[in-house]
Amino acid sequence: MDNKIVLIILAIILPPVAVALKCGAGKSLLINIILTIFFYVPGLIHALILVL
Repeated sequence: MDNKIVLIILAIILPPVAVALKCGAGKSLLINIILTIFFYVPGLIHALILVL
Protein backbone atom coordinates (compact mmCIF):
# COMPACT_ATOMS: atom_id res chain seq x y z
CA MET A 1 0.00 0.00 0.00
CA ASP A 2 2.82 2.42 0.83
CA ASN A 3 4.42 1.75 -2.54
CA LYS A 4 1.21 2.77 -4.30
CA ILE A 5 1.10 6.07 -2.41
CA VAL A 6 4.69 6.81 -3.43
CA LEU A 7 3.85 6.00 -7.07
CA ILE A 8 0.81 8.30 -6.98
CA ILE A 9 2.91 11.16 -5.60
CA LEU A 10 5.57 10.52 -8.25
CA ALA A 11 2.87 10.41 -10.94
CA ILE A 12 1.74 13.89 -9.92
CA ILE A 13 5.26 15.36 -9.78
CA LEU A 14 7.09 13.39 -12.51
CA PRO A 15 4.72 11.14 -14.48
CA PRO A 16 7.40 9.32 -16.56
CA VAL A 17 9.30 8.27 -13.42
CA ALA A 18 6.17 6.67 -11.95
CA VAL A 19 5.48 4.84 -15.22
CA ALA A 20 9.08 3.63 -15.43
CA LEU A 21 8.95 2.26 -11.89
CA LYS A 22 5.58 0.57 -12.46
CA CYS A 23 5.93 -0.74 -16.04
CA GLY A 24 9.63 -0.59 -16.84
CA ALA A 25 11.17 0.85 -19.99
CA GLY A 26 8.76 0.07 -22.77
CA LYS A 27 6.00 1.40 -24.95
CA SER A 28 4.04 2.84 -22.03
CA LEU A 29 7.03 4.85 -20.86
CA LEU A 30 7.64 6.27 -24.34
CA ILE A 31 3.98 7.25 -24.72
CA ASN A 32 4.02 8.90 -21.31
CA ILE A 33 7.19 10.86 -22.04
CA ILE A 34 5.66 12.18 -25.27
CA LEU A 35 2.39 13.09 -23.55
CA THR A 36 4.22 14.80 -20.69
CA ILE A 37 6.52 16.81 -22.96
CA PHE A 38 3.73 18.13 -25.16
CA PHE A 39 0.92 18.35 -22.62
CA TYR A 40 1.47 17.76 -18.91
CA VAL A 41 -2.13 16.88 -18.00
CA PRO A 42 -2.54 13.95 -20.45
CA GLY A 43 0.81 12.58 -19.24
CA LEU A 44 -0.41 12.88 -15.67
CA ILE A 45 -3.70 11.13 -16.46
CA HIS A 46 -1.89 8.36 -18.35
CA ALA A 47 0.50 7.81 -15.44
CA LEU A 48 -2.31 7.72 -12.88
CA ILE A 49 -4.24 5.19 -14.97
CA LEU A 50 -1.19 2.93 -15.13
CA VAL A 51 -0.32 3.35 -11.45
CA LEU A 52 -3.85 2.81 -10.16
